[in-house]
Amino acid sequence: MGGGGSTRRVTFEADENENITVVKGVRLSDSVIDRMKEPSSPSGRQQRSSSAVNDEELKKRIAEELALERARRDSEAQKRRLKQEQAYVRDEFGKILERERISSNEHLTRAILRERAATEEERQKAQRFAKQLEEKDRELKKHDAYYKEQLARLEERYR
Repeated sequence: MGGGGSTRRVTFEADENENITVVKGVRLSDSVIDRMKEPSSPSGRQQRSSSAVNDEELKKRIAEELALERARRDSEAQKRRLKQEQAYVRDEFGKILERERISSNEHLTRAILRERAATEEERQKAQRFAKQLEEKDRELKKHDAYYKEQLARLEERYR
């Protein structure tokens, strides 16, 4: 990503106010422009001989700054995507939880209704059995009274 194998060529020039402008639509950050404005070596002879070196160094610095800027933008874009994905996952998770809660409530409601129906059925069954028991008890009392009466008649006859 650095300037090692890059074949991209960036040209720039300074205007009358020593402002750096970039040609071919490459945008430079303020920090790169500030570094480009920094004075080179004070001696003219050394500046002339190191001009090619300074140009190469400057190109390398520009490429590094561009790479850093690109990496920062990519990182910010990834952070935004991550936040969006987290929000999406949170929303989906919330929807799933809501569906589960509704489903659970419906299941619980059905279970309660089944229990109420079963309880009512048991109550009605108990009432039927109680009536049948009372009926049998009345019949047994009738039979008991009838047989006691018969027994009393028989005892009177044989006395």
